[in-house]
Amino acid sequence: MGEGQNKGELKKSYGISVDTYGGKVHVEWNPEAAVTPLGQLPFFINFIKVSGLYDAFIEECPLQYGSSNAPTKEDVLGTLLLSVLAGQRRYAHITAIRSDGVNPSLLGMTKVVSEDSARRALKGMDEQQGVEWLETQLSRVTRPALSIGPWILDVDTTVKCLYGKQEGAVVGYNPVKPGRPCHSYHSYFMANTRLSLTVEVNAGNHSSSHHVAPGLWQLIESLPENKRPAFIRADVAFGVEPILAEAEARGIHYLSKLRLTSNVKRLIKKLFNSDSWVDAGYGFSGTEAVLQLSGWSKSRRVIVIRRELMGEVAMVDGNTPEQLDLAFVETLDKVKRYEYAVLVTSMQDEILTIAQHYRDRADMENCLDELKNQWGWGGYTTHDIKRCRMISRIVALIYDWWSIFVRLANPTKHHEALTSRPLLLHAVAKQTKHSGQTNITITSTHARAGDVQVVLIALAAFLKKLKTYAEHLNTAEKMKIIITCAFRLILQKPPAQPFYFALMPGAFDT
Repeated sequence: MGEGQNKGELKKSYGISVDTYGGKVHVEWNPEAAVTPLGQLPFFINFIKVSGLYDAFIEECPLQYGSSNAPTKEDVLGTLLLSVLAGQRRYAHITAIRSDGVNPSLLGMTKVVSEDSARRALKGMDEQQGVEWLETQLSRVTRPALSIGPWILDVDTTVKCLYGKQEGAVVGYNPVKPGRPCHSYHSYFMANTRLSLTVEVNAGNHSSSHHVAPGLWQLIESLPENKRPAFIRADVAFGVEPILAEAEARGIHYLSKLRLTSNVKRLIKKLFNSDSWVDAGYGFSGTEAVLQLSGWSKSRRVIVIRRELMGEVAMVDGNTPEQLDLAFVETLDKVKRYEYAVLVTSMQDEILTIAQHYRDRADMENCLDELKNQWGWGGYTTHDIKRCRMISRIVALIYDWWSIFVRLANPTKHHEALTSRPLLLHAVAKQTKHSGQTNITITSTHARAGDVQVVLIALAAFLKKLKTYAEHLNTAEKMKIIITCAFRLILQKPPAQPFYFALMPGAFDT
């Protein structure tokens, strides 16, 4: 390295020749060039700037420093934004984006802060103020979507495995790694749109509906009457008396699954030979009944659905746990075998509709999988739980921003980050300045680079029209227009105002 060279420091001008199968090539390093691997990020920055979301995110942040040498809020929050968008999962990964010479200045940053600065910034923030700030930002994104029509609230919990001595690292319900300490994430989503309304991080043993209920009802109470969900949809853990009774007291419909307890199995046996079974879709048949379990205060409507099992059945003898015996049992053609599920609901829709509503709940599992494995819910771990609660909301907020941005580019479906980042974010870009004008040259290596270019040009035109025509509107009014355009294909009634259609770029539909 040489005595006059600091470790890790690149020389300003240095080259070397290397032999390749294509012949000898000359390689040079240029550490001062303004380049970035996130070359198409300026289009997303344009989106959060025109909408006003990023300005509010920065201005309302309660982060304060007493030292004149401390980084600015723009630097800290911009660094976290770049880290989350790049798909990073640890604070230590922030080092990989510190050489970005293009995007930080486009976000109004003077530098990318270090991983320690990012950790200290969240640690020094008051938890209550930080949570309230982030809840406000999430509301600013999602509340306009709640007013475009009836919607469904999906509620579920997921776990984040921990491998150290973190606060709240308690052994609880962990289907992936039983016995592993974890955090419990209480998650709330707007169905179909895949927008995260909020998330709460708790100790690993706080995963039951009893622990979720306070946050659930607090979220419901925070919504105006005209923006509350058409019904709450949840899994088997929420089909219990406290949740059902509270929903009924608030006048909110619910749909949940029941555990196959002895009384529920008794009902299934009673209905087995009934002639009231009707088609429930996808090979299922269903019937309904009224049931009052021992812990319930009243009788409730239940939907029993079943599907016939075909082929051989694998049976395991659980009496010998040391050596499990696996047997395949063949039955006569006249013997029918079924799998059952029992749903409890306060809605009066037909059986086919109720069954399809619950099948659609599987989409929430995709949301949780995407946020944990493709975003940052599975990482950014610190010793204290306070920072985990704030970073989880920051990730959910950026996830919502990106989801709406991608929906504007392609309103036909939701693109997970695994495909949307290579399409709309990753590209090599070089920034040059001449005569006071900044130019960015993008080189995409994606096979659909031409299609992406057309879409991004149309998206930039849409945002330009929005900035021109809606200059007098506030952020909430702009977000209502953006949400309506992004999710127009799933709306029951498309917008009738010509103003909305004038903003919709036709290239998006193709």
